[in-house]
Amino acid sequence: MDLSTVRELAASTPATRNRVVDLLRAAAIVVVVLGHWLMAAVTVRDGELVIGHLLALASWTHPLTWVFQVMPVFFLVGGFANGLSWRSARVRNLPYAAWLRSRLRRLLVPVVPLLLAWLLATTIASAAGVPAVTLRTASQVALVPTWFLAAYVVVCALAPATLWLWERFGWASVVAGAALGCLVDLVSIGADTLVVGFANYVVVWATVSQLGYAWLDGRLAGTGRRLLLAAVGAVGVVGLVWAGPYPVSMVGLDGAAVNNSYPTRVTMLFLGMLQAGLVLALEPLLARWMRRPRAWTVTVLLNTRIMTLYLWHLTAMVLVIGVSLLLGGPGLGVEPMTPLWWATRVVWWAVLAAVTLGFVAGLGRFETPRRDDSPAPPTWMPVLVTVLACGGLGFMAGQGIVAADGVHWWWPVLTVAAVSLLRVHRSATTTPSPD
Repeated sequence: MDLSTVRELAASTPATRNRVVDLLRAAAIVVVVLGHWLMAAVTVRDGELVIGHLLALASWTHPLTWVFQVMPVFFLVGGFANGLSWRSARVRNLPYAAWLRSRLRRLLVPVVPLLLAWLLATTIASAAGVPAVTLRTASQVALVPTWFLAAYVVVCALAPATLWLWERFGWASVVAGAALGCLVDLVSIGADTLVVGFANYVVVWATVSQLGYAWLDGRLAGTGRRLLLAAVGAVGVVGLVWAGPYPVSMVGLDGAAVNNSYPTRVTMLFLGMLQAGLVLALEPLLARWMRRPRAWTVTVLLNTRIMTLYLWHLTAMVLVIGVSLLLGGPGLGVEPMTPLWWATRVVWWAVLAAVTLGFVAGLGRFETPRRDDSPAPPTWMPVLVTVLACGGLGFMAGQGIVAADGVHWWWPVLTVAAVSLLRVHRSATTTPSPD
């Protein structure tokens, strides 16, 4: 999308649009991208790649994750956007299947090139003799963003139901979500059953999205209510960390007895309340800023390519590290945590940003699929696509696509095939009948 088109979109924005929603969405993803790049404390020693993690090397950074773990903000914004979109669909008598199909196309089509690229790259590299452990690490790192995408797609698919709960029960639905999230953690952590904890990917994030409904409906109007929400969140998350088994870091750490983000724990819900209350308290200030043409144009630009930026930023990092390693390690010889290492982080960000922008320029068009005016599919079809695609994405986020026995090609193929079902139905329903 060229800049002139972006400027036209920015200039034609209706006055009724809440521009802060778009700003928070863009800001959250940018913070995630920069945070991922910063946490990668990698270096080359004697020709060997040594992988480090900032949070493991510097425990003083753990409290900072309360600021930089901004996925709750994204689900807050998602709740606002999904609530607005579904209500519009209801007014227009648009069936759920057609509405969900449209959302899935916007969310899942951009991931298809990423999966195909990694399937091809790992297959070729494996055939060339690259060790499986290397390919697993590379693919696992690159596909980390798919965990969020899977969770968000599920929450989006459930939006009509969660919006109904909000409209029917109001704040009681949020309290019930928090209670259910606590119960899931109690069973999961108390019985040391990790798999039970994955239920909170839905429970916690769907409840955070209900804060977006509250924002949409004016139930969080006024600075006082917003600061009260922040206070409730602060008391909750501090209490859980202080008295419970939860770590300070809101970003998962390998080897930790309990992680706050893998699987999602109820701490993330209270962190979401804290963050939502604080950022919404700043809404009047942010709204005034968004009235500036240049600031709004940049926000529009970021939002038009936000999924591509998010999905490809870690692939860009893996590519840069791989090329550097093949060349003997230029740029990766600085010892992590040293003053020089911190001083060179801006250069590190700049290099990764340049590579990522190349991906965005080449692949961003997948974020703007052509308008689909075909009849609504049967409801089972987009629901099946959601289940299959999110299942594949969730597995790849945790395991990559390579194991000791080779490339597990069926996971990316499952997801791509699921997304293709949307296109198959569209083709079938738009084919002209014979004379």
